[in-house]
Amino acid sequence: MWPESRISRLFGIDVPIVQAPMAGETDRPELAAAVSNAGGLGSTGVAYLQPEAVRKRIQDIRSLTDRPFGVNLFAPAPTDNAAEKIDKARALLSPWRARYGADDVPATLAMPDFEAQLAVVLEEKPALVSFTFGCPTENQVARAKAAGIVVAGTATTVAEALVLAAAGVDVIVAQGAEAGAHRGSFLAPFADSLVGLIALVPAILARVSLPLIAACGIMDGRGIAAALMLGASGVQLGTAFLVTDESGASPSWKKAVLGLDVDQTQVTRIFSGRPARGIRNAMMKNLEPYAEELPGFPAMNGLTRAIRSAAAKAGDSDAQSLWAGQGAPLARAMPAGELLRTLSSETAARLNEGFQG
Repeated sequence: MWPESRISRLFGIDVPIVQAPMAGETDRPELAAAVSNAGGLGSTGVAYLQPEAVRKRIQDIRSLTDRPFGVNLFAPAPTDNAAEKIDKARALLSPWRARYGADDVPATLAMPDFEAQLAVVLEEKPALVSFTFGCPTENQVARAKAAGIVVAGTATTVAEALVLAAAGVDVIVAQGAEAGAHRGSFLAPFADSLVGLIALVPAILARVSLPLIAACGIMDGRGIAAALMLGASGVQLGTAFLVTDESGASPSWKKAVLGLDVDQTQVTRIFSGRPARGIRNAMMKNLEPYAEELPGFPAMNGLTRAIRSAAAKAGDSDAQSLWAGQGAPLARAMPAGELLRTLSSETAARLNEGFQG
């Protein structure tokens, strides 16, 4: 039996399992809807979408489910996009562009207008709006709450959780060092913010009374039960849903995840300009020595986008940003709804069994 959960009550869902938002090609309406329809909380990452595309994404999910789901945005953050760094990146990427026939001129090196994106989200009123890369302003939080939307922020340290709580968020998403994809750190250098989940969750809960969602390295019922025992009110899984049928990850990306060993991921900034955990590949090894000479997010993300897309179309994992967490060796390929139900039953069994020494 599952214990009573503040997250389940908050969203009116069967089990407090959240499918992590995955901005980019992996994030499809079918994935979020399948998770919500199975009793969890599906999510969509819309940070790269123009405002009207944000609206369409939300409406597309609504056409597939009448259950609650969440929307994630990247909070605006300062970055270093000096011209000389952009020139350096273009020179280093030239052989990769040639290899895949990728365009040298990105459509844009900037992100869509954040306030316009947020305005659409507030109009569409999903159950949850979550933020990463930074802390929303008190005004932004208040506007979301006034629209009846639950607000969550991502914290990788206790200090970040305290800032988010002071801004008025309803929920803290605690992102441990094991998590795949972009780091949500926004106060200290990311290297100083790589706190493992087993230390991070109780440390935040000792200082913040908000419900907490544990995110990182959780792949099965054992991990979910462990997070709940640490005091989390829910869990968020990304890599586990990356290989599901509904995920938009390329076949070569899914294959790489399913064949992974636990020590084959690392945190890098060479793909997007922002630290993110992914599977080591040829492009990462080639560019990592120059990481500090490259521009920040979002410029680097724009400069590598065409290369990454071309590599995915070619079925070549050498130049894709193969985001994955350290729990990836436990990934299971199946429909998202089936995975949600499997996770739910595994967790219930583990909680009922108690300690298995």
